[in-house]
Amino acid sequence: MIRLIDPAADAPLIPQLAAMMVAAVDAGASIGFMAGFSQGEAEAWWQARFRAARVAEIFILVAAEGDAVAGTVTLVPATMPNQLHRADVAKMLVAPHAQRRGVGAALLAAVEDLARGMGRTTLVLDTISGSAAARLYERGGWEHVGEIPAYALMPDGAMAPTTYYTRRL
Repeated sequence: MIRLIDPAADAPLIPQLAAMMVAAVDAGASIGFMAGFSQGEAEAWWQARFRAARVAEIFILVAAEGDAVAGTVTLVPATMPNQLHRADVAKMLVAPHAQRRGVGAALLAAVEDLARGMGRTTLVLDTISGSAAARLYERGGWEHVGEIPAYALMPDGAMAPTTYYTRRL
């Protein structure tokens, strides 16, 4: 089941979301954090995201299997007057136990539906070039619009290219 996070009621999910993020970084995912990223740091990051969600700066979706978090994705609507038609898709993560079971595709469809419901017609996201996420986005109909070499650091410090994608709704 995929649903929008209620930042007040869903605070108990923060440790699970944090653990999923730490596991992703430990597995080598380039999601903004470096090797050694701790549970405490991840929980602080998620607490800040929940504060942003409380004031509708971002919208966090969570995929759950029973009481377990299976994945998450965030919609970040643009706020400038000439950008109200667009949003960024960020921090898409699928828990290791839920990978290769359609959770990523379901999260992607759900975030697109959320954006569509908000009147957003242009979405943008980026990911490490050639990654499993890149393949997911391409299978989901996202358009590859460019690559920037040596744009992101992997958790071990190695440079990696990043591919940008867009989706018109």
